[in-house]
Amino acid sequence: MNISKTQTDKIVVGTNDVSYVPPDTSPTGTAVINGPVYIGKTSASPGYEANLNVASNAATQNPLDVNPAYQSSLAIKADGNLTVEGDGKTANALLISGGSSVDTIHVIGDMFVSGKVDCGNKGVLAARFAAADASPKPFDLEHPTKGKGHRLRYACIEGPEVGVYYRGRLKGKNIIELPYYWKDLVHEDSITVQLQPIGKDQNLVIESFNSEYIVIEVGANQDFLTNEILIDCFYHVYAERKDINPLITEYEGNSWEDYPDPNYNPNKVDSEKKNTKDPRFNGPPNTITK
Repeated sequence: MNISKTQTDKIVVGTNDVSYVPPDTSPTGTAVINGPVYIGKTSASPGYEANLNVASNAATQNPLDVNPAYQSSLAIKADGNLTVEGDGKTANALLISGGSSVDTIHVIGDMFVSGKVDCGNKGVLAARFAAADASPKPFDLEHPTKGKGHRLRYACIEGPEVGVYYRGRLKGKNIIELPYYWKDLVHEDSITVQLQPIGKDQNLVIESFNSEYIVIEVGANQDFLTNEILIDCFYHVYAERKDINPLITEYEGNSWEDYPDPNYNPNKVDSEKKNTKDPRFNGPPNTITK
């Protein structure tokens, strides 16, 4: 059975040429089809699920055909850019399923997403997230001194609290002024202070402290002729945050997903509803110094 060929500048299937506006300026090769289109043997056949129903499987060939049967591993291949604009008729503007056991979606190059990305806490990202909970939290970069061929790897300090610190040098005065926002950020009764004298022993003693300033006893660190304060030291001030609930450091469970506060589990609480001050899990700081 030989295939007959019909060539025309334009073909219209159906009664309505939606491309026609007199005079007809349709490009050569225009096709106007009023009903559904089937390419290959689609799963919807003999019905249809879309205007364009495409399958990589070939339709059953007439045994009298002398031309080769159609074969392809792809249903669609686009040599050019694509735009998908949803119209709300289905839940998803683009739904992708199936694929090989390797990747359902494989992107070569960069990907930009302007909205939220929900991975359902599954797969490679979930595995890395779970592993990160038990592993140290390092950063790794090219060695700043030795350069190419050498690396520098540091890791974050870990502890039983969500802590913050403020450090610097105090010279010529006896009051460490803390950042103005600390009064709303940290538990005052979690503050600790470390002082390191510079140049000589100064017998430094903390006289008082709160979430706004640290007072150091002047004592012998003052010139009695000029009243100049002679204190010169480095300082580190540590405190535990109060804008979130304290860590629950020990709990029963088999994985991080068993953490008692569900606000830290994306499978239990959506990010938009996350409440890090959930009163059910509120309590005193893990470090108490007053």
